[in-house]
Amino acid sequence: MMQKHHQRPSGSQRMSTVKSEAQQNSTASTEDASLTRYLMERICERANLNQAYKRVKSNKGTAGVDGMSVDDLFSWIVTHKESLIESLLAGTYEPSLVRGVEIPKPGNKGVRLLGIPTVVDRLVQQAIHQVLEPMFDPTFSESSYGFRPGRSAHQALKRAQEYVRDGYEIVVDIDVEKFFDRVNHDILMSRLANRIDDKRLLKIIRRFLEAGMMKQGVCIMRAEGMPQGGPLSPLMSNILLDELDKELERRGHKFCRYADDANIYVRSQRSGERVLDSMKKFLAKRLKLKVNEEKSDCAPVEKRQFLGYRLLNDGTLVIAKSSEKRLKDKIRKRTRRNRSVTLESVIADLTPLLRGWINYFQLTQWPTQARDLDGWIRRKLRCYRLKQRKRKGSIVNFLVRLGAGPRDAWDLVLSERGWWPMSKTEPVHKAMDNAWFDKLGLYSLYKHPTLVKVY
Repeated sequence: MMQKHHQRPSGSQRMSTVKSEAQQNSTASTEDASLTRYLMERICERANLNQAYKRVKSNKGTAGVDGMSVDDLFSWIVTHKESLIESLLAGTYEPSLVRGVEIPKPGNKGVRLLGIPTVVDRLVQQAIHQVLEPMFDPTFSESSYGFRPGRSAHQALKRAQEYVRDGYEIVVDIDVEKFFDRVNHDILMSRLANRIDDKRLLKIIRRFLEAGMMKQGVCIMRAEGMPQGGPLSPLMSNILLDELDKELERRGHKFCRYADDANIYVRSQRSGERVLDSMKKFLAKRLKLKVNEEKSDCAPVEKRQFLGYRLLNDGTLVIAKSSEKRLKDKIRKRTRRNRSVTLESVIADLTPLLRGWINYFQLTQWPTQARDLDGWIRRKLRCYRLKQRKRKGSIVNFLVRLGAGPRDAWDLVLSERGWWPMSKTEPVHKAMDNAWFDKLGLYSLYKHPTLVKVY
């Protein structure tokens, strides 16, 4: 059979092809630019602004520097809607100062500075977020889980589990030092400008980044960083750190990133140390960010924690000790002797805390941790109730009424034991048993329906 021979294109034909491809790329680029040149019009659409208002309203939150509450926002919009839209479309909108608020970090590890925008600024940021997120989110890495629709910390933990079970038992735990305080404005704006052609929107976002912070009556101007507390900040953080994700993907690494906390899973300590060193250099050079030396490390997975959990080297997920400690600290505050509220009120106060806590930690494969915490909580409440009775006779009458023997009760109160040792004794347990707490409505961590019980 005769084979058909293809002639190589001539030089002029090749040049024509290159020009044609260039023209196509130019046309596509022009079309892409046209799609993002009028984003502010989409942001100012009535449906988008209404949705933003509902979201800000549902999120509640405290007032900014102007003192306007979320409840006052609607009446402000009625009066100022037209001028607000006009300033946005003209690109002249000027954000207010953000209110600096310090909140304690978990484990008494200092404070975190939050920047609270005014409710009007939160409305504008939310409206911008709703238009930008559908543009950027589909391009983000599959290994990015924080601040994204349809993604969660539980998904990140399950993926990490898979990596460990596949033999990647060494983790490179990277924590970016003061990430929100040190975001480089120029680098972030250049990443945005690569995808957005609406100059008005870019100017307004930059103003949000550069807005000063009012802290204890002093205005602090910022040349870097972004307020951790506005609706735009989570999306902006993912846009910036997506460059880290893409670099890790390019190198073929197994990783999970949640906000500024990235865990990279490797097979050996030696390769992990190389990865940690190279990532420090990458972040410093490309994003002008510094790795927190104290919080970052390369180690076997069971020696580190991720999102409040600890992974064992067989992939088992358990609750980190620091997470248990934070829960106990919160319970201690709610069971202080000087609270002067009924035990029933304390239990009602604990219910949403306990339910939310175990809903998050339901992935634990050591449910005995939940059972032991249940026991500690009941003991803490027994101690609280005994303190409320104060006098010896009152304590005896209370214990006897609930089923303890009179002699045992008197022996107990006359023993001069402290409240905490007393709470573990047999008469106290007999009087305030588990069934008694069930009747009072105490929420049980161990009875959470999704925990897999191991006996």
